[in-house]
Amino acid sequence: MTIAEAQEQIIRLKREHGICILAHSYQAREIIEVADHTGDSYKLSVAAAGDEKSVAIMCGVRFMAETVKLLSPEKTVYLANADAGCPMADGLSAERLRAAQAKYPGCVTVCYINTTAEVKTLSDVCVTSSSAVKIIRAMPETEILFVPDCNLGAYVAAQVPEKTIRLISGGCPIHAAVSADDVAAARRAHPEALLLVHPECVPDVTSRADYVGSTSGIYDFAVSSEKKEFIIGTEISIAEHLQYARPDKKFYPLTKKLMCHNMKLTTLMDVYNCVLTASCVREADKQITMSPETIMKARRCIDEMIRLGGK
Repeated sequence: MTIAEAQEQIIRLKREHGICILAHSYQAREIIEVADHTGDSYKLSVAAAGDEKSVAIMCGVRFMAETVKLLSPEKTVYLANADAGCPMADGLSAERLRAAQAKYPGCVTVCYINTTAEVKTLSDVCVTSSSAVKIIRAMPETEILFVPDCNLGAYVAAQVPEKTIRLISGGCPIHAAVSADDVAAARRAHPEALLLVHPECVPDVTSRADYVGSTSGIYDFAVSSEKKEFIIGTEISIAEHLQYARPDKKFYPLTKKLMCHNMKLTTLMDVYNCVLTASCVREADKQITMSPETIMKARRCIDEMIRLGGK
């Protein structure tokens, strides 16, 4: 079976069986092309909730599929590759969060969307990389425990100095591996290019950027900017997708280190196998399940984000 043949079968099967395919922006191009919705993790969850189809397949990592289930508990939700996890989300257990909360008893807990459903049950407010500054600024509380990404938390703290933000160690090992030396090398190689980076990068990198924003923010900035060259400081797939969107421009990955192996686990044939039967009965290990109590508790921090202006 060729890529084109697999894509054709996936599109036919998803239409026949009422399946919605969600693909995170870090997925491979051949998966993006068969998806019903693409974008950041929270955007995909909202899109799935608004989609009339009763089955959703997440091409991403586990916490993203969990968030789809939280927003659409009535849907059957699958993770296209059951082994696709997130080191950031997996690195913060409920026990570790409870210990941090005990250390900072006066703080309100704000969790990044890149957390497990279990951690969300213990959190007061959820944020995304694009909404974190806005939401924390809008919160009446001034003492905040921000988990799990200390780099995103440091970026938010710099933007909202009027709040006291406590951090714990943790974050995205892919973004955190980028250094100021990588920035200098990329600047030398592409002196006319603007540097666009994700706030999960370390402060030494974000402080040197021309633009700091979420994955979708970086994408939209590069597409709409009058500039013609860009160094992309987030997962390497985004530079590729941008090149398709704007072939008249040039996009350079900040460093080859920016490759998420968990995102690359999902293949087009994983998607094919997941849509092969109407209810994915042969893919039972990929189904996302959680108790009604967990859904209710985890939803509260997301609902509070929405109340404070998150989208």
